[in-house]
Amino acid sequence: MKVSELLKQRQTHWRELEQMCAHMENRRKSKMAAHDVAKFAAMYRSVCADLALADSYQLPPRTIQYLHQLVGRAHNQLYRSRSFDVGSWVETLFRDVPRRIFHDRCVQVAFCLFWGVFVAAAALAGDEEGWPTFAESMVTEPMLEHLEDNFANPIQGRDGIVNPQMAGFYIWHNTGIGLQCFAGGLLVLPGLLVTIFNAAHLGAIFGYMSRPGIEAGANFFHFVTAHGPCELTAIVLSAGAGLRLGYSWVFTDGLSRVASLRKAAQQTMPVMGAAMVLFFLAAMIEAFLSPSGLPYAIKAVVAIVSSGVITAYFIVLGYPEESTT
Repeated sequence: MKVSELLKQRQTHWRELEQMCAHMENRRKSKMAAHDVAKFAAMYRSVCADLALADSYQLPPRTIQYLHQLVGRAHNQLYRSRSFDVGSWVETLFRDVPRRIFHDRCVQVAFCLFWGVFVAAAALAGDEEGWPTFAESMVTEPMLEHLEDNFANPIQGRDGIVNPQMAGFYIWHNTGIGLQCFAGGLLVLPGLLVTIFNAAHLGAIFGYMSRPGIEAGANFFHFVTAHGPCELTAIVLSAGAGLRLGYSWVFTDGLSRVASLRKAAQQTMPVMGAAMVLFFLAAMIEAFLSPSGLPYAIKAVVAIVSSGVITAYFIVLGYPEESTT
């Protein structure tokens, strides 16, 4: 069969593709079923082949021009950017993300490990009679003295010009801790050790400053209470995300290591996204609210509300679905 005759028979397919393009160009009717999208993609590839044949055999310019326009039109529809779908984003943020994070075994391990060590270290450091040197061994005596000096005076606020600069510093500092937990998790064991160290270090500080004989303790908690829930939760999420990536290259489930890492990277994106948001919120609170002279009750309310929101998002919204990890 001659190429010209073959392409002539293909005209019905061209017209069908043209109709589908018109359908997709109408944004009110732009949503298509999955099988229609697959059919559209197949027809697009077919008309690209027809155009190549028409060019090779030097068919009439009008036919070639028509196919060029049709291919360009179909290409624009197939690869066009999607319009912002509010409903889809709401479902993703308030359904898919919390459920994926809640049921991620690596996040669960990081959560239990961090808070278990944190609480144990705080209890030991706070028990001055039973473990009098535990805090010094974990934090070092010079650092504890430095903390007492920093919080020797009541929290009365500071120059507002400094707050934006401190916000940038807190973002850098807090994110650095999170990145340590995340990067260490890539090698699994180092990530676990970094998480344990940070939990023990921070827990020892909280326990030491809670001792009745530490006069600076009240000022310390006056400063850290408001931003603590966001910052500590972000550290846990960072550790869980790193552990997920580390686990993926050790246990590949039959995939190549590269494919396993790619799959795990997709799973960790919402975890790290949530961690970044919490680090940012913690830095804003630490820069503008924590050093202010507002009553402690207000800062405690902020901590309670933020803890409630975090619990509702990651546990209440995350619980209903069975684990997919």
